[in-house]
Amino acid sequence: MNNIKSNKRELSLKQREELFNTLKARFEKSMNRHKDLEWAKVQAKLETDAGKLWSLNEMERTGGEPDVVGFDKKTGEYIFYDCSAESPKGRRSLCYDGEALESRKEHKPKNNAIDMAAAMGIELLSEEQYRELQKLGNFDTKTSSWIKTPSDIRKLGGAIFADYRYGNVFVYHNGAESYYAARGFRGSLRV
Repeated sequence: MNNIKSNKRELSLKQREELFNTLKARFEKSMNRHKDLEWAKVQAKLETDAGKLWSLNEMERTGGEPDVVGFDKKTGEYIFYDCSAESPKGRRSLCYDGEALESRKEHKPKNNAIDMAAAMGIELLSEEQYRELQKLGNFDTKTSSWIKTPSDIRKLGGAIFADYRYGNVFVYHNGAESYYAARGFRGSLRV
């Protein structure tokens, strides 16, 4: 069963090949996201880290369509974001974090964004990262995505989310315990 392999955070040879084929095709189709970067170098870096490759597969499996959006020259890391047109389908109907989930007395969602991201080995996009992503295309035109919430807002019970409407990025708030069928989260991964 694939779940047994996934628990070890390793992919089978077939899963690795399928993921590399998917990532390479997306990389080549969307060169505007990563000008001056070469797929062969990205793949070589990925081949050295089975854990990060597993995380990318989790991003893909849950509908995130991860792609390279940058390269950090200081650390030598490639930066991946979820680049699906809408908030990833496999990560919707989630409240913000574990504390919010526990605070719900009834109608609890199946999970929360912060814990799910941690289990996948990724991080929620920050507001700055979300705005960077929107420069690469129009994302979340029908959905919204939880983003990293500043601790002062979270301490008061809130959490923030973002979307793209009317030609602009909007960042707004909700109670952290809320969840909606059209709200998920986008993640980032450095490799």
